[in-house]
Parts: sequence; structure tokens; C-alpha cells
Amino acid sequence: MKNSTNPKQSAVGGAIDALDIDRLLKDMFAASIAIAQPALRVPDFLPVPPSGRMIVIGAGKASAAMAKAVEDHWPGPLEGIVVTRYGYAVPCERIEIVEAAHPVPDANGLMAADRILQRVSGLSADDLVLCLISGGGSALLPLPMEGLTLQDKQEINQALLASGATISEINCVRRHLSAIKGGRLAAACYPARVVNLIISDVPGDGLSDIASGPTVPDATTRADALAVLQRYEIKVPPAVTALLESNRSETFKPDDPRLPHIETHLIATPQLALEAAARQALAVGIDVHILSDAIEGEARDVGKVMAGIATQVSRRGQPFQAPCILLSGGETTVTVRGNGRGGRNVEFLLSLGIALNGEPGVFAIAGDTDGVDGQEEIAGALLRPDTLARARDRGMRPSEHLENNDAHGFFQVLGDSVVTGPTLTNVNDFRAIFIAAQRGDLSRKN
Repeated sequence: MKNSTNPKQSAVGGAIDALDIDRLLKDMFAASIAIAQPALRVPDFLPVPPSGRMIVIGAGKASAAMAKAVEDHWPGPLEGIVVTRYGYAVPCERIEIVEAAHPVPDANGLMAADRILQRVSGLSADDLVLCLISGGGSALLPLPMEGLTLQDKQEINQALLASGATISEINCVRRHLSAIKGGRLAAACYPARVVNLIISDVPGDGLSDIASGPTVPDATTRADALAVLQRYEIKVPPAVTALLESNRSETFKPDDPRLPHIETHLIATPQLALEAAARQALAVGIDVHILSDAIEGEARDVGKVMAGIATQVSRRGQPFQAPCILLSGGETTVTVRGNGRGGRNVEFLLSLGIALNGEPGVFAIAGDTDGVDGQEEIAGALLRPDTLARARDRGMRPSEHLENNDAHGFFQVLGDSVVTGPTLTNVNDFRAIFIAAQRGDLSRKN
């Protein structure tokens, strides 16, 4: 923070410069995105050129930027095709870039998935398939199993996204209804060698959950997928039920003989992003505590829990002394009850603000590192101690916005949205809570 007051000194002195804190939180969010840029992460993980053909395939919000990084650093001939979200394309010369819809799939994604399968058919053991996978790949590869339609996939996807199911549960269903996910794409590459470069956007970095694991084996079963649909009372066409009750929907398991030549590298993760953000704060003298890179649960519930922790720090100096920053990542969920403009990160932030109720000295930022929270072209938002008061001065009722799943509408009216545009990467949710100073001496009691 150039030529500005050190936030730690301001907080200790009691004169908090809100603009400095806002700037620091935004800088931390930017750092979490910058560390996961494909141009930075891809080159160190490129394999040795094969004696045969080099085929590049991929899917996800970062896949086009990853493809460009491959082209810029690959020493020999290559060819391929990747699919990314509309607006996330990066021009390439030898790798074809296809854009498709996310989070609800469309015909472009269907076409791209079919063409990717065709591109890897008939390869030899001398060939190499370099697979570039990042978050968003599930919706961008919506090739259904025979007997299902794209509309079936669209309707099931929308129902799962609105149900409150975790990303692991959602992707379990997606894998077992797909003709390309759950290791099926890797099997189609056989006997060629497969090298996966993966940017993780899921809690715990589970490989089969990132883009629903098209080129890695899957340990879940069709019975698990049926259980998810039953758990969330999601109605599906009879053809879907029949498919999940048959062995035809089973995914490729770790011991399958068609998956022996797979090498996988996680080139960027949520933890890597949080550590980069932490360094940004430490550089200006603020203590940072990474709580977890894998927090899940209903967004509004996580907001309440984080408010309780922040309040304990602010009022009692437990479990950390203020001033400090609490960092966390992962992927929360939203059970859609209203018809607002949603977003799990902003729903978390609005719930946090309501629970804090103007707690002095507590600021926060929450956003999706891909630049899109929910279906809005808005990454997230900022929360300040005066957020609720400013909203009420405008005649807004925060609790009504929360109940209507309209957190984007809430923060946008206040001018507190965070808009990044396409970030060309995706390392999941980012949350930072700044607690400026401890209130009172209650923390000294044993």
C-alpha cells in the first residue's frame, strides 16, 4: 500500500482508515487471483515431448489461458481443442478455443465435448494427451449418456444448483450421467499417455470433483448418485433413474486397465491462493490466520459462524489478538428460496454483516476467484461496520434481501460490489475478515 498509513498502526491507535482497509482487502483478493494465473503456473509442469503426436484438450474457466501458456512454452508441434466459458477465451494459434455456457450447459458445450472425444480417438502408445482442467469444466462438458438429452442435463443441473447440495454431491451425479466424465475421457485416450494439469476449485482438491474428473478415476458409485437425488428430493425423468440403476452409468475405477498411463499435477489450489493473500497482509504488518481452505455448508450459516469468531476476537482477544485478518476458502452452497440475484459469496457476506450488526472495526471481503459469483458478472463485495446503517438509510431491509437470495442486489445498491471481469483462473471462494482492534479487557479473564 503505497504511501498510506499502515492499517495495523491505525487500528492500534484507534483511528481506522477505512479506505486503507478496503484497499488491503482488495489487494489480498487480487493476490489470490494473481498467484493462480495459468501463465505463471503452467510452464513448470509441462512434460517431455513425446515421440508421437502431442494433443492438447481441456475444459474450464482457465482452460483457454492454460492453452495459451502451453503454446507459448511448448518446443515442438502440437494440436488440440479446449472449451471455456463465454468471455474467457484467449486467442491461440494451434489450439482451437470453443466458448460455451456456464453454469447451465448449452449446445456449444455439447458439441465441444463430442469433438474432444473424437480428437483423442485412435491414438497410439507413442502419443501424449495433455489435459488442461479447471473449475467450470463440468458444465462445459455436458455430453450425456446415450438415452439422455441435453435438456435432461440442463434441468438436473439447475435443480442441483438450487438444492443446497455440496459440489461433491453435484459432481457425483454429473459423473454418472456423463459420456465423458468420471474417467471416461481418459479411457478414450488409451493407449496414449495422459498428463493432467489441474487448477483446483473444490474443497480438499479431490481430483474426481474438479470438472467431475473426466481424466481421472472415480471411487463413487451410481448408488451414491441415486442417493444424492433422493436426499435432496430432486425429481428426474424415468430415463435418468433407469440409467443410474444400470451398470451402464458406472464410472471408471482406479483399478481399470485402461487408466494406467495417467500423470496428474495440481498446479494451483485454494491453499496456494490463501497463502499469497496472507503474504500481502503480512507485508504491511497485519497478523493473518488461515482458518481453512475447504469450508463448506450453507453460505448464510457459515456467515453466522464467522461472525461469532470475529466478535470473539474483537471483544475478548480469543482465539487471536486483534488487529488481525481471518482467511478462509472452500465452497459454500445456497438453497434458493427467493428470486433475487444470489451468489454464494455475497450471501455469506450479507449473513455475516447481519450477524455482526455493525460490530465496530470489523471489515470483510468475499468473492469468487473466477470473477463470477453465482450467475452474475460480479466477483463479490465488501462489508464495513457501517454497511447495515447505510442500507437502512436507503430504506433497505438487509434480512429481506437475505431471505430473497438477493445479496448482489443489496451490495450493488450500496456501491460495494467487487467486479474483476474474467480472471482466467478459478481457485474457489475467497473470504477475508479484518478485525481492527480489540474492545475492552474481557480477554484477560481466566
